[in-house]
This record gives sequence, C-alpha cells and structure tokens, in this order.
Amino acid sequence: MKVIVFGATGSVGKLAVKEMLNAGHSVTAFARKPQKLGLFDANLTLHAGDALNPVDVQVAIQDHDAVVVTLGSGMSRKSLIRSQGTLNVIKAMQAQGIKRLICQSTLGAHESWSNLNFWWKRVMFGALLAPVFRDHELQERLVEASGLDWTIVRPSAFTDNATKRPLIVDVPPTARNLDLKITRSDLARFLTKQVAEKAFMGRAVGLST
Repeated sequence: MKVIVFGATGSVGKLAVKEMLNAGHSVTAFARKPQKLGLFDANLTLHAGDALNPVDVQVAIQDHDAVVVTLGSGMSRKSLIRSQGTLNVIKAMQAQGIKRLICQSTLGAHESWSNLNFWWKRVMFGALLAPVFRDHELQERLVEASGLDWTIVRPSAFTDNATKRPLIVDVPPTARNLDLKITRSDLARFLTKQVAEKAFMGRAVGLST
C-alpha cells in the first residue's frame, strides 16, 4: 500500500516509517525537515511541509491509500499541531476520497481516563501537560466525526527500554494498576499493522503494559 506518515521525524514516526518499509509498503515521510530521518530506501519518498498549512497537506496526500498521523509538539505545551494538523489531514482526505486513517493519541483520553493513576491524572495531564491533553481530546473528536475509516491508537508513556510486563492491546476502561508504559518500537509495529488490518476500525484502542 501507499502510506503517508505525518510527523515522520518524531521518535515514534521515524520507527513507524521503518516498520512500514519493512512490511513492504511504499511510504511518504511528511515533516518540516524530512531529511532528518536519515533513511534511504527505494520505497521511501521525503515530503517537506507543515501540517498546519492546508495546502502543504493537500498536495502531499494525493494518491495515497492510507494515512498515519503521529504528530507531536516536542517541548511545546501550547501547540495545537495535533488537533489542527489532524483537521487539515481529515479535510484533505475527505476532498480526495482517501478513507483509511490511523491516528496516534494518548491513553487517558475520554473513556480511558480511568486507566490512569494519580500521577498522570493530577500531576501530568491535570497540570503540567493539561493543554497537550486537551489538544489530544479535541484531535480524537475530530477523527471520530470525520466519516473516514479511522482507528485511534492510545499509547501509554513511551520508553526505549524493555518493559517488565507484556503489552496489553485494547486496554479496557476497567483496567487498573497498569505500568502505563509502552516501547516506541511496540507502538510503531502496532501502527504499521493497522494500515492493512481492520479489527480496530471505527474504534479507539489503548496500549499499555
């Protein structure tokens, strides 16, 4: 399949691009500076652009079969890149008849709030990252209202180290006492699987150890 990844130079986006190439997909890496990927592959196209620019998104998205959104704001707590960038992606997909959308959000959004512990509810998402969390929730509402064939992926906190517990896929809202961690590589593999699979279409799926 021909897949475009928005946020392709982020810590998860980069790994997702690699996984999709390994899975045999033709991949377009969309980012402001896609050359930062440092990847060279016959099936990889680098596309420089700003997800907050609707024209950039419209041009880049043409002729793709699936879209993966891994947009992030880096150290900024005030950026609206997740919601506004995703809205631009949705509008472009609707205009061009592209249906499959996989969007990375966060565990804790909406009904998965109950999965979080005190630290994440009160300190991280309740205070330090409150604007980021609100933008994630808006992003999800936009995806759910899009009319596309969407899957929202809700990972817990990222780590590069092996986790002590096995990964739980499709964390139920009743789950408690989670480690609330996921390796970036596990997340990249899951995002890649969703490109071709339909088991979680029209659903948000939580991932955590």
